[in-house]
Amino acid sequence: MASLFDNVPLGRLRLPNRLVMAPMSRVRSNREGLATASMATYYAQRASAGLIITEGVHPSPVGQSNPLTPGLHTPAQVDSWRQVTSAVHTNGGRIFAQIMHAGRISHPDTTGHQPVAPSAVAARGTYVFTPTGPQLVPTPRALSTAEVPGEVESIAAAAANAVRAGFDGVELHGANGYLIGQFLSGNANLRTDRYGGSVTGRIRFAVEAVAATIDAVGAHRVGLRLSPGAGIADAIDTDTAEVYGALLAELVPLGPAYVHLAGTDEQLLLGLRRAWPGTLIVNPSAANSAVAATRDDAERWLAHGADLISLGRAYLANPDLVERFRADLPLAVADQGTYYVGGDDGYLTYPAYAHPRATATESV
Repeated sequence: MASLFDNVPLGRLRLPNRLVMAPMSRVRSNREGLATASMATYYAQRASAGLIITEGVHPSPVGQSNPLTPGLHTPAQVDSWRQVTSAVHTNGGRIFAQIMHAGRISHPDTTGHQPVAPSAVAARGTYVFTPTGPQLVPTPRALSTAEVPGEVESIAAAAANAVRAGFDGVELHGANGYLIGQFLSGNANLRTDRYGGSVTGRIRFAVEAVAATIDAVGAHRVGLRLSPGAGIADAIDTDTAEVYGALLAELVPLGPAYVHLAGTDEQLLLGLRRAWPGTLIVNPSAANSAVAATRDDAERWLAHGADLISLGRAYLANPDLVERFRADLPLAVADQGTYYVGGDDGYLTYPAYAHPRATATESV
């Protein structure tokens, strides 16, 4: 029977356990999108995870969502990430960069650019952080047919930069209503050209992004995260099972290292597990839930056939989460007030579990 603590292959890596640190934005880069020394410490503290997937990293200026999020599109940004990858590797870990093009979930006050998207449709009721505080996202500019391949190439170029920075691989963020998910969505993608309309058209951008990234860095270094049916940031899926089933069928011959699923429709995810013959990561926690997934959640999805289990919030206050699960130790709870405020408090200040010292009587 599969265990969370099995040694398992992923691409050309060997993971010491099946627990993955899920990508979580913490807005701790500097204003130039550079990774910092604190970020190196943060990820190194969690290096016992089978795999770390970083926060979303923007592949271009127009692809940035929030201020103080890191990039991988300038030489300085690439160089800044080397301290992170080196620290993780020195501590025995493995780390993928999540490449996240925000698409319409962005704001000119942050990027200096009008957001781009499949169609000129704003995400209803969706706010994004800006330098002056949260603001409703504006109506994006629809990409022309000729422009779409350029956005694909920006993602692949960022992946190549990630490998230059020492990452073991990359995950393309196709979940949570960002650009790849916008192309998949029936209400965000109203196009009538080859990138819209039919199921084949709506999945084309995702397939091309994965294929171009594989060409750039190799299939063994590429994963894709998806959140079918989640409806986050007003990216509402239609014909969900058909769209995501068709997408997985197109990915099979490309042979990426994994697909990473998050969502609330368990039956849909189980169906996609049956449709995907490769390595599957499942995140058992709903993205809009304040409750961290538990070891029981992880083991339930392992029993359902997931190969790896990604956990997010549980990793914030428990850098030694693998060890706590293994020894059945209590978990600390993260302070939500420090998630996005910057600084080291609530970022580097969660210690590994401190075992009570034995008394003189107990030690005799």
